[in-house]
Amino acid sequence: MKTEPLVGHRKADARIAVRAGVPITAGRLVADAAALAQRLPDSHYLLNTCRDRYFFAVAFCAALIGGRTSLLPPSRAQETLEQLIRRYPETAFVGDDDIAILPGSSSWPPPAIAREHIAAIAFTSGSTGEPQPQLKTWGGIVDGARAEVAALRLNEVPIEDVVLVSTVSPQHMYGFESTVLLALHGPCAFAAEHPLHPDEVVAVLAGISGRRVLITAPVHLRALVESSHPMPALDKVVSATAPLTAALAARCESMWNTRVFEVYGCTETGMLATRRTVDGPVWSAMRDVKIEQRGGRFHARGGHVHAGPLADRLRLISDTAFELEGRADDMVNIGGKRASLEGLNRILLSIDGVIDGAMFLPAENAEAKREPRLAAAVVAPDLTQAQLLAALRTQIDAAFWPRPLVMVDTLPRNAQGKLPRLELLALIKRARRKRLARQPKARSDVARIQ
Repeated sequence: MKTEPLVGHRKADARIAVRAGVPITAGRLVADAAALAQRLPDSHYLLNTCRDRYFFAVAFCAALIGGRTSLLPPSRAQETLEQLIRRYPETAFVGDDDIAILPGSSSWPPPAIAREHIAAIAFTSGSTGEPQPQLKTWGGIVDGARAEVAALRLNEVPIEDVVLVSTVSPQHMYGFESTVLLALHGPCAFAAEHPLHPDEVVAVLAGISGRRVLITAPVHLRALVESSHPMPALDKVVSATAPLTAALAARCESMWNTRVFEVYGCTETGMLATRRTVDGPVWSAMRDVKIEQRGGRFHARGGHVHAGPLADRLRLISDTAFELEGRADDMVNIGGKRASLEGLNRILLSIDGVIDGAMFLPAENAEAKREPRLAAAVVAPDLTQAQLLAALRTQIDAAFWPRPLVMVDTLPRNAQGKLPRLELLALIKRARRKRLARQPKARSDVARIQ
């Protein structure tokens, strides 16, 4: 039976995490995980909802030590958690309050875990239906962490000096792979905090010594570059979960004197490819990963990847290089003209003054007898609606001008930077109600236009 160690650090006193600027050693993580494993109730699964990244790692490692499988919920909403427990009845629940920290404790060497063990079950976002389970073996996710180190060129510097700070939750596949697993088998370290707002991100980064790597999403990068907070030195920035414009990447690199990389992948397959955004649109597959087209769909295989079809349309340059053309299901047809929603959103986000925004096809339009129309919700405090429409009209066909276009203070993004469709629809409906409430009522002695 082939195995991999619980952690890849060579010494018990190696730094594996940082909380409030205080380092936590690999030996202490092993000790904390072993102690928790002894206290867990009998169960096949462990539902890990910890917000603190160190607590999450302790619970995840405890599950491995006890031969359990961690469930990574797509959200921490109570309804979602209850659905998972009904679906997996042999489940124990662990949250931040269930983790006991043993100051000064250490255990070494780390235990060995079978490569074929199902270490975690991640779930798709459910944006197109019920969240679907995706099984992840210990060997596969360890191999993925090692491939990511090489792809992001983290081995250009002593990896032990790298500390990962993330605005993405550890339950999300990207956050799970690019923080917890990358630290366990980079091997490097991660910050326990989960900062979201610019002042929180800057404070966590400032409290860390070593080479700082920010693991984040485009929506958080836009907020950071628009904030007035000075950024501590960053060795690298890594972005995923949504397309990152070259303009925003270049602005980050210029302002912070760093390099910005993107990771491409999905819950079904895991990480697939990376690119430095300012170098152009071409993605390079990770070590031993191949991309091929079969039956009109694109498939990934090889290396650490769980083979399967992709939800995106690609332009293959070779079996290890490609460009993204958009989601396979994001094409909209209006007035006999076709366009990619991802491409339209890329144009929207590239407009000067736009901090965040989304164009989408409301469900009620898609089902109506009249011609469907796109809607848009945009955060652009220094632009008027007329200015924004004028900018869009110079770049997109009239068929895709958004009606309505709603100016808002913020978009209802979740912790991963994604926009739940139902939240977007609710936002548009609230804006419509406010607009109607502001309109003057018609006088009874004035004839209405029929």
